[in-house]
Amino acid sequence: MIETILVADDSSTARMIIKRCIEIAGFMNASFIEATDGKEALQLAKENKVDLLITDLNMPNMDGQTLMKHVKASPRLHDLPVVVISSASNKKIETELIENGAFAVVNKPITPASVAKALDNLLQQDQWG
Repeated sequence: MIETILVADDSSTARMIIKRCIEIAGFMNASFIEATDGKEALQLAKENKVDLLITDLNMPNMDGQTLMKHVKASPRLHDLPVVVISSASNKKIETELIENGAFAVVNKPITPASVAKALDNLLQQDQWG
C-alpha cells in the first residue's frame, strides 16, 4: 500500500503538478513529503517511513540519479521503489535508469495517465499486491 510519497524536484511547480497527477491517478489519501534536491530527499527518506520516491533527474546539490544510487546502496532504503521523472525521452538513459534500480521512468510532461500506469504496475508487484 502506498501511503507516504516523497517527491524530489527543485521546482515547487513541478512538485505540485506531480502531487496533483498522483491524486488524480487515484491516490487521494496519500500523504506527501517534499524535497528540493536529492540531498534533502535522501535525508527525509532516512528520517521517515516512505513507501515511494518520485524524483526528477536534474536537481542541484544531488541529482536524481545519484539520489537513486544512494537509496539502492542503503540497506534500509534498498527496497524503496523509485520512479524517475525525466525530460530526456531517451531510451538509452531510460534503460540505464531501470538497470540502476528505477522502478519506472515517466517522461515529461507528466500526466495523470502516465503516473497511473507507473503506479498501477508498482501495485501489481508482489510486495504491494
